[in-house]
Amino acid sequence: MKLPAVPGISPVSLASVERTTAELHALMVRLRGPDAARDLGLEAAAVQSAEIAHEQRAGLLALVEHRDADPALLIAGVVSVDGPLDETAAADLGHFVADRTPGIREVSSARTGRGYPVVIVERIGLAGAQLQAVVLDPDRPRAAVFTLHSPGGRGWLEVAGLAGTLVAGVDLTPAEPRAGAARSARR
Repeated sequence: MKLPAVPGISPVSLASVERTTAELHALMVRLRGPDAARDLGLEAAAVQSAEIAHEQRAGLLALVEHRDADPALLIAGVVSVDGPLDETAAADLGHFVADRTPGIREVSSARTGRGYPVVIVERIGLAGAQLQAVVLDPDRPRAAVFTLHSPGGRGWLEVAGLAGTLVAGVDLTPAEPRAGAARSARR
């Protein structure tokens, strides 16, 4: 999965839980400003987020920020599915989620900038606002799943718009092998 760079979305390293925690905590401290030293919950939130990202084998963990919004966390990864999924599967997924998932505010379908079908689910509850976008790969048995969560919800449309820009630019074509990465079978 290849993702575009989007101003306001700051990815952190997923090299190790410790490095993920440190980078995410540093971003949170920067956003919180002078009060960060008194907020013991920042480090706990960074640790918990890093552990979840690693447990879920995420391909992306990022802090999403906009000047008119509370910061939000974005986690994304690619999951295997039973077979390639097309627009009909996207519609079926949208109906299933709308009928079976409590607290859903809105379910919609769209296409990314590269033409991939995507199902978008929004829920707003007591724990904050959450947006999930499931980008279906019609050529391979997989989907890219993006989850954006804002505990406060202030400025939700702004951070959701930034995440939408990222999702719209996702590229699911296989990565080209790096030069020198493949070795010849002949010696």
